[in-house]
Amino acid sequence: MPTSPPETRASLILRLKDAADVAAWDDLLAIYGPLVFRMAQRQGLQAADADDVVQEVFTTVAASIARWTEQPRRGRFSGWLAAIARNIAINVLTRRPRGGAGIGGDIALEALAELPASAAPLSSEFDLEYQREVYRWAARLVRESVAQTTWNAFHLTHVEGVAIADAAQQLGMTIGNVYIARCRVMNRLRELARRYEVTE
Repeated sequence: MPTSPPETRASLILRLKDAADVAAWDDLLAIYGPLVFRMAQRQGLQAADADDVVQEVFTTVAASIARWTEQPRRGRFSGWLAAIARNIAINVLTRRPRGGAGIGGDIALEALAELPASAAPLSSEFDLEYQREVYRWAARLVRESVAQTTWNAFHLTHVEGVAIADAAQQLGMTIGNVYIARCRVMNRLRELARRYEVTE
């Protein structure tokens, strides 16, 4: 796990145009690789096929990034990446033998083929997955940086929905200390997440 967050998406995209910038490509894969993988699986692909999609998507990005130019609308890079991922997922499914096209066989292939060509829904889903990935990253980092009881107070009350008084009793803490611990963790999560929030 990285000790500091990857660069913002906008600055990272600019760095990708330098093919020798290995760190930029590592960051891109760390940020977007899991998202492409999960999206491919949601389209009906098995894990091995989803891995193939990830590899092909980033091979395509590497071949095309020099020609990519900024657009005035929000979400342009994620929309472009989502469209590439969708097209490659369709290609992977269509080159499979009939009846063996990932999870769901022909049914998955037919459902995917019927999706609208527009990448807008996938782009929105991609952005949502990106936000979830940011939260996962920030949560791992915060969990490692606070006392276990502090994390437990946050997790019980904010994630699991346990009442503050019940969490205090369960953890052997005062109600006030549970509030303080929860607040500390939430503030740190927000602070880390803001480093990722950027208009592309």
